[in-house]
Amino acid sequence: MFLTPYSRRNSVSVYDPFRAIEDMEREFFGERKTGSFSTDIRDTGNEYVLEADLPGFKKDDINVDISDGRLTISAERHSEFEQKDKKGNYVRCERSYGSFSRSFDTQGIDTDAISASFTDGVLTLTLPKIIETRPASRKLEIQ
Repeated sequence: MFLTPYSRRNSVSVYDPFRAIEDMEREFFGERKTGSFSTDIRDTGNEYVLEADLPGFKKDDINVDISDGRLTISAERHSEFEQKDKKGNYVRCERSYGSFSRSFDTQGIDTDAISASFTDGVLTLTLPKIIETRPASRKLEIQ
């Protein structure tokens, strides 16, 4: 007996060759979403708050880099089943591994004041906005 996720297949439906090809590719290659993770960005007035879902990652596996006007969040997860189980005891292994990365534009952000925290699989970045200082008054020269 194999433990596989349940999927409903309606045998009454009309045959669609494109769906059959997509199903074959999905079964062969899997349904892994690689290279990305979900993020939410809120505007709280003076700052943006970015929350990135990184479940299963350790704080040491996550990097936040700022360069050339871009903030890049990257994380890497190693394949534990290859290291721990060389005997092939896994019946099914669906947890994804590899490198994941997202980049964001930092235009209008005070990059020197960005702060980060990681709690319960959620990376939270506080991105303060650049406050433009304008003189209260100025004198115009008449030409």
